[in-house]
Amino acid sequence: MQNINRRVVLASRPKGYPELSDFELVEAPIEDPDPGEALVQARYLSLDPYMRGRMNDSRSYVPPLAIGEVIVGAIVGEVMRTNTDAFAVGDIVEGRLGWQEYAMARPDTVRKVPFPDIPETTALGILGMPGLTAYFSLLEIGRPIAGDTVVVSAASGAVGAAVGQIAKLTGCRVVGIAGSDEKVAYIRDELGFDAAINHRTTEDMGAALDEACPDRVDVYFDNVGGPITDAVIPRLALRGRVVICGQISQYNLEEQPVAPSVLRHLLINQARMEGFIVTSFSAKFEEGRARLAQWIRDGKLKYCEDITDGIESAPEQFIELMRGHNFGKKLIRLHDPA
Repeated sequence: MQNINRRVVLASRPKGYPELSDFELVEAPIEDPDPGEALVQARYLSLDPYMRGRMNDSRSYVPPLAIGEVIVGAIVGEVMRTNTDAFAVGDIVEGRLGWQEYAMARPDTVRKVPFPDIPETTALGILGMPGLTAYFSLLEIGRPIAGDTVVVSAASGAVGAAVGQIAKLTGCRVVGIAGSDEKVAYIRDELGFDAAINHRTTEDMGAALDEACPDRVDVYFDNVGGPITDAVIPRLALRGRVVICGQISQYNLEEQPVAPSVLRHLLINQARMEGFIVTSFSAKFEEGRARLAQWIRDGKLKYCEDITDGIESAPEQFIELMRGHNFGKKLIRLHDPA
């Protein structure tokens, strides 16, 4: 095991889209764990859109990162040294230990990866925050019923792909919106979406939605905001539900645009719009993981991972994620146990 820990810290607050200069790769010595701690070597690091909001010095549901602070993020790793009875050397754990190759963990900051028969990377994707987000936000807020039409934006991403498949398992008609022909083909042909729209090549999004959703939209799962959402809202069905999960099209804007008012459409359709933060359902996480894991074992739930090697690649890959260039769950491989 090496003696130096490499980590990525926030060097400056991004203005608009992040740039490589907003990040800094620094080194620090690896220390022995204090009582109650374990030293974890990260194997995989998760890159997620929510991290962009943590880089702004503005009010949100969690405090912003400080300049010089390790970028927040979940990892899967192996316990290398332990000074607690909670973990043994060799345990595979998951937790938000940040963009670094080694980190100290406590029993309240990491958990053991629970399903040895399923690849450990899924603890950061379909069985981690993205999968749990899809599961609880769709079923608890969207509340789809068989026969509903569900529209999902960013439908090939880690959350959107899971949402669409869960909606199909519920008996819904599912329409996905994605940003390339390759992504459209994936969600339609591999994941079983009923229809798919490439928002980058579609000139009239409203007309495309009218064709794909002849009975209007019962549930809209919003990952992006912006013009796509502006086109979907007027097409809500009576008592439609809108799940606000993400607004990635807005995260990197220096000035927020004036959007069309949605209130009239919510009023006349007696529709409901609700934001979602996954930690609100933390008491039910194990229930959600168990059901998602069983769907994976049964071949009913598929997932795609986009893996790049080396912590030094994390900033560039995060920028690519912000620009929509990922395909599936974006991961950085920090250590290959093989």
